[in-house]
Amino acid sequence: MDWYTEQWSNDCKFSIAYDKELYSEQSSFQQINFYQGKEFGTFFTLDGLMMVNEKDEFIYHDMIVHPAFATNPNIKKVLIIGGGDGGTAREVLRYPNVEEVVMAEIDERVFRLCQQYLPVTARGVEEDSRMQLRFEDGLEYVRNVPDQSLDLILVDSTDPVSIGEGLFTTAFYKECYRVLNADGILINQHESPYFAEYAANMKKAHTKIKDIFPITHVYQYHMPTYPSGHWLFGFASKRLDPLKNLNVEAWEQFGLETKYYNTNLHIGAFGLPNYVKEALNR
Repeated sequence: MDWYTEQWSNDCKFSIAYDKELYSEQSSFQQINFYQGKEFGTFFTLDGLMMVNEKDEFIYHDMIVHPAFATNPNIKKVLIIGGGDGGTAREVLRYPNVEEVVMAEIDERVFRLCQQYLPVTARGVEEDSRMQLRFEDGLEYVRNVPDQSLDLILVDSTDPVSIGEGLFTTAFYKECYRVLNADGILINQHESPYFAEYAANMKKAHTKIKDIFPITHVYQYHMPTYPSGHWLFGFASKRLDPLKNLNVEAWEQFGLETKYYNTNLHIGAFGLPNYVKEALNR
């Protein structure tokens, strides 16, 4: 038995036992490692940071996708930026009314390796006729999307370092605003409020988005294998409010079975602890 260890802060580390390392590769963009253990099943890391594991991936993928669809059940055209493991696309493709999904992922190797080693997230994604895979820089891709042509953008990115950095800039969020239609929604990675470095990135992301979108909210989910376990997504839109426009009846008619998300939890997720609210508004 070996141990995978991740530095969560200067004074905190997190370790997972694994039985074997399944694969290791330095792609053109990042170091990719796949491991297999008892507690979390197969998991993979990028540049030494936990991305996805079999045990808790459903939490992240439920929460990045379903709150938007419960707010606007008529979403048809979706852009996923990042999301190379395929789990976000998997959840989006469960909606029969979705007509077109583009996944702009910079590193094709992540997706190909997940097809091989982590089929729980990647299986069936490429085979769906509504799916378009674009292995290119997400920021570059958005620049070429026509004005007001998308219903939903899901930014399923790594942290704002190296290749993820451009997805946390004002220029990027302005492009997202431009390509979303009147009912369009942007969901993006908002990091964690707990450790100082992550909290600083949370604050930066929120401040930039608040200057661009008229409606902005932050909601939380509990991810055991991400630093501190307390993580956030941002919800931004031009017209639709995730609390005032929540359409419980329409969402429940989809009949989706989910392991984490439900419409009661939807409302609760936007109720943030005071220390988080204060940090976001400071």
